[in-house]
Amino acid sequence: MPKSGPETAAITARYRAFAAEARGRSPQYEELALAAGRDQQVLAFLATLPPAKRQPNLLFAAARCLLGEPADLAALHTLLTGRRDELAGIMFQRRTQTNEPARCATLLPALALLPGPLALIEVGASAGLTLLVDRYSYDYAGHRVTGTDPRAPVLTCEPRGPVPLPGRVPDVVWRAGLDLNPLDVTSANDVRWLECLLWPGESGRQERLTAAIDAARRDPPRVHRGDLLTDLPGLASQAPPDATLVIYHSAVLAYVAPGQRGEFAELVRALGAVWLSNEAPAVLPGTAADREEEGHFTLAENGTRAIAHTDPHGTWLRWLS
Repeated sequence: MPKSGPETAAITARYRAFAAEARGRSPQYEELALAAGRDQQVLAFLATLPPAKRQPNLLFAAARCLLGEPADLAALHTLLTGRRDELAGIMFQRRTQTNEPARCATLLPALALLPGPLALIEVGASAGLTLLVDRYSYDYAGHRVTGTDPRAPVLTCEPRGPVPLPGRVPDVVWRAGLDLNPLDVTSANDVRWLECLLWPGESGRQERLTAAIDAARRDPPRVHRGDLLTDLPGLASQAPPDATLVIYHSAVLAYVAPGQRGEFAELVRALGAVWLSNEAPAVLPGTAADREEEGHFTLAENGTRAIAHTDPHGTWLRWLS
């Protein structure tokens, strides 16, 4: 049986929150998250794992890795009965590293406003697919921006509000990623993990991921293994001094302890870089905007000024300033 009390309640609340996030995107995962969050067998299993390994997307992706297809509650029960150790092993080995290339469409307008050329560092870069912002092409409700790689995917994003849509992609002269566990676009196992992180029912994501991986393989971005606090200064020192250094991340700080988020903010500001964060609103409280929307990320500059609301998977962008 699962541990009773606040710990179990916290797991249930976490799965309900994920169900709300999946609503309208992935009916299968919305249903599964609600069911798993109140199922005694699933809760008992999750209670044996460290809190950082209880994430719904991690559980569902690990199950998909073993099953070869998205799970339902009956399939989870089958795994917990016969392949429990394998499931736990994948969850301990892997991380939630959703590398959605469409997030570049929500970052591009902010990047294009900066003086070029640009040097990019992405924290929590996964396989580096969102380091390729200049290689992709874009379609903002008919406003087209052509990237440098004609074979890279066209990312579609609905602009809302006075989005400063650029005429061209920025000039990126240097790029590097930082991740505790980098994924390799040339590794079949790592690519399979990225595919397992996709949500069933979301049209276009598999095709977009495949095309972005193909683009990355033509000239793989450098993603260094390291910690965002201890290893970021050394990486930043390698950037060309005559370029505008931009440090950015999407859906990363939620996995960092609140106290360390403050340390990270102080570190980035001390480096003198432009800092773009694309996180859930509660992650960086100082970036809250007057107008909030359900299920959005907040794109903020330097941890203090909210400049846009963004769809977590890059399908829309609402400019605030």
